[in-house]
Amino acid sequence: MRILIACDKFKGSLSAQEACEALRDGLASADPSSDLIVCPVADGGEGFAEAMVLARGGRWHCCESLDALGNPVNVRYGMVSNEEGGDEAVIEMAEASGLHRIPKGSRDLLRSSSLGTGFMIRNAVQQGVRRILLGIGGSATNDGGVGMLAGLGVKFLDDRGRELEPLPTSLKSLGEVDTTGMMEIPLIEVACDVKNPLLGTNGATMVYGPQKGASVGDLHVLEEGLTRLVEVTGLEMLSETPGAGAAGGLGFGLLGFAGARLRDGFGMVAEALKLPDLVASSDVVVTGEGSIDAQTFQGKAPGGVARLARQQGKKVVAVGGRVDSVCREQDVFDRILSLETFGVEEEQSMLRGGELLRGLGVELREVLRRLGE
Repeated sequence: MRILIACDKFKGSLSAQEACEALRDGLASADPSSDLIVCPVADGGEGFAEAMVLARGGRWHCCESLDALGNPVNVRYGMVSNEEGGDEAVIEMAEASGLHRIPKGSRDLLRSSSLGTGFMIRNAVQQGVRRILLGIGGSATNDGGVGMLAGLGVKFLDDRGRELEPLPTSLKSLGEVDTTGMMEIPLIEVACDVKNPLLGTNGATMVYGPQKGASVGDLHVLEEGLTRLVEVTGLEMLSETPGAGAAGGLGFGLLGFAGARLRDGFGMVAEALKLPDLVASSDVVVTGEGSIDAQTFQGKAPGGVARLARQQGKKVVAVGGRVDSVCREQDVFDRILSLETFGVEEEQSMLRGGELLRGLGVELREVLRRLGE
């Protein structure tokens, strides 16, 4: 039996590569005769750059940047070659402006900026790249992309022509956006896995602000600032575009001022990995991630893997560190296995993720055998 193992990361525990290898080792121990193919996957969130660099045989480039609160950080992004031999950059905004960089006790969405992401883009442009592939999941920001744009030379001015700090708290005083100093940039293709508009009850602030530590009062200030940004720029229709609210409105800034194009993140990764071909040549597919929940079916990589498998008539099994009860009754996966069956507390489960995934080998082998009958 040829088994394709295509997992995303188990966040806080294992990278996608490590998760795939742990499942492979467990299956190999339980059934040495199986033909096991490992293919780590990702969507537009953390792990996007690593998956793309691995798939396209790229290299890493390091530079200095800032985290969301303006602290200096060393970051890296991928450099891959296109068919003409030119370089393309693969950047994750979370590498600089990600929530994972800010300790919970220090998070302050009103003072958080995507400026560091702008510095990464600037550095890539200075390297002469022909195109930028940008993953925008995992952000710690809600600034409408003004920080990123400031990093590229855009100035934000009040009604008296005074330059404002590129922060959410400044936007209420915004009077003009000056793009005359913005550097020339190549095409940016944005890996975007959410469909939220910029404003409103389903927008960047109201949906994702609380997840990033915003209080009720903060939400009012943030929404007011983004509303002012839309009014001043005159980009009301653009603000309603699905994905404009991604990464705290970074999608809006990229669309409105950087000429960016929003794409499905998993689709970009699957294309680079030639994943449809790997699925077609396999008998059964195993996928998974740290948490199998409602979001798994809304643009996340395991849901995308399952759709590819279904399209080709393949059986697919999901493995999760934890599995939300609402996912038990679904028709996307043929079976779902959970590390919760080991009866280990969540913290220990994350610490022992590789060991527990390997320990699923026998059970997973039996599940796959029955599905293959």
